[in-house]
Amino acid sequence: MNANDPVEEQPGIFVRIWRAIIGAPKQIKDPHLFHKMSLIPVLAWIGLGADGLSSSAYGPEEAFRALGSHAYLAVMLGLATALTVFIISYAYSRIIEHFPHGGGGYIVATHMLGEKAGVVSGSALLVDYILTITVSIAACVDAVFSYLPLAAAHYKVPFACFLALVLIVLNIRGVKESITVMAPIFIVFVVTHLLMLLDGIFTHTARFAPLASGFQTGIHQDLSTIGFFGILLLFMRAYSLGGGTYTGIEAVSNGLQIMREPRVQTGKRTMLYMAGSLAFTAGVLFLCYALLDVKPVEGKTLNAVLADGLFADWPMGGMVAFITIFSEGALLLVAAQTGFVDGPRVMANMAVDSWFPHRFAALSERLTMRNGIVLMGAAAIGLLLYTRGSVSALVVMYSINVFVTFSLSQLGMSRFFLKRRHEDPKWMQHLAVHLVGLTLCVTILVITTVEKFAEGGWMTIVITSVVIYLCYLIKNHYVKVRKGIAQLDETLLDFPTTGPVNDAPLDPNETTAIQLVSGYSGFGVHTLLSILTTFPKTYKNIIFVSVAVIDSGSFKGAQEVVALEDSVRKGLERYVDLARRLGFAADYRMEVATDVVESAMHLCKEIAGEFPRSTVFTGQLTFRLEKFYHKMLHNETAFAIQRRLQWDGITTVILPIRVRV
Repeated sequence: MNANDPVEEQPGIFVRIWRAIIGAPKQIKDPHLFHKMSLIPVLAWIGLGADGLSSSAYGPEEAFRALGSHAYLAVMLGLATALTVFIISYAYSRIIEHFPHGGGGYIVATHMLGEKAGVVSGSALLVDYILTITVSIAACVDAVFSYLPLAAAHYKVPFACFLALVLIVLNIRGVKESITVMAPIFIVFVVTHLLMLLDGIFTHTARFAPLASGFQTGIHQDLSTIGFFGILLLFMRAYSLGGGTYTGIEAVSNGLQIMREPRVQTGKRTMLYMAGSLAFTAGVLFLCYALLDVKPVEGKTLNAVLADGLFADWPMGGMVAFITIFSEGALLLVAAQTGFVDGPRVMANMAVDSWFPHRFAALSERLTMRNGIVLMGAAAIGLLLYTRGSVSALVVMYSINVFVTFSLSQLGMSRFFLKRRHEDPKWMQHLAVHLVGLTLCVTILVITTVEKFAEGGWMTIVITSVVIYLCYLIKNHYVKVRKGIAQLDETLLDFPTTGPVNDAPLDPNETTAIQLVSGYSGFGVHTLLSILTTFPKTYKNIIFVSVAVIDSGSFKGAQEVVALEDSVRKGLERYVDLARRLGFAADYRMEVATDVVESAMHLCKEIAGEFPRSTVFTGQLTFRLEKFYHKMLHNETAFAIQRRLQWDGITTVILPIRVRV
């Protein structure tokens, strides 16, 4: 090593500890990055399908309990549940096909029903994914504690909060990494539950005849007492209260960005895996409940009671039953992944549309949506503490919101195929499926809301309404700011010049202005003119610096990243052209990254080393009255860069850009 070579700065102890926890930064320039991070169908089934499959731990139980003494209806309920799974899954396969860039229900509602329906669907999805995390962790803890003494029950909530923290860290490390860690849990669940359900069917064939006889007896008895309409209401109530079974079906359509190419085929295959496994598991569970006449036992889930009964005669049956239910609880932990995978993605889509603070569209150095992950996890911990980890209360809150999104998605797709009736020869077939799905989803939504409104359903409605209200406040603010910036664009984008063009190369010995910009806009031109008027005849060179920021909107594939880089480069070339027409020697520097502050600092320090007589300039939005939420809605990048550069001895000036809102 040459003595004059620069010594690479080593990260501090806290940075090294942090990277040990969340992993080293991803290399954006890696040509195989997207391939390495994307999921094949099996991994996608584990990461996104676990939510749907794990709902068999609580959805069928809620529905079966709602039947009460009319358990003879369980078989019909199982058939209806399996059919509903296939109908909703088929409908979401059409969403995957026609909306291949992800976003699911939010994108469908926004594009087909308007932005008002979109924000309702998106807000409902966000609350739903928070509840996905919460109810999955709570049900996981319930399953695990089914085999612990009742005295240990008061440790449930602290243990649940600890699990939420573990999931936050795992997901900040990366989606694929967290799924790979949990894949063995999923495999154990599939194997043990397949054994349990097949055992329940094939070792109890003698009970099919009494079950059929009991069905006939129960029907005749109820027809004579409550009548056909009463039986129908009873059935629909149980069917609706088991709505938690269908949660998670929409996850694949929301997470298409992380699928391996070709994404549509990968997504549809993942949906098939999910639908088949969930329909089989939930449907056969209802049959086994009825065959074995399962009754609730205090401190145990119905699936735990079923496993104990079925494996009692097996060698080491108690251990097999424990592994089965423990894997169920562990799978529920995997299912919470769906909330961490898809929730921040929905939040990022809404941030791109200005319904959420723009910072939620940002990616971390691990290319994960860290801000969204932390917010989802913190909200889930809050709900765990509020409900004391009660699965019954959480499932009610959970199933209401998912059917708001389901209903809007089905309505949006119905309109989509009506508009395509002259182009798609199978439009009537697709429309019929979506209309049936819409009818089922609206029915479940209405019955669940009415039935459980006083038991916690009102809380879901209140929380979702508050989220929608906040979204409108945020959107209105951004619209006003955008109008103010648009006035700058109208005035300054085509700024006229009269002097000769300066084609001279940059002189390292001359005074140099380094201007940070983010795309060619009136904001950047205003900052440039402010430099020239505030410091007249001071600078001879102007170097424009920009960071092509990879966020959730651009991180969809290698082509999108290349397009972003080209767009930023063209904007910089326009700045250079303007500066040269104004008589200055000019050039630009750029970098592709996720962290604006670190990358801008790196570029500015390099330029300052090359041009010793340089000053860094950047613009910052300034409001007449500073509100507490401005810092949340608008980044403080300029101040962060100024602090870091000035600490390194590089003069940095922030020029105010006034915006009236």
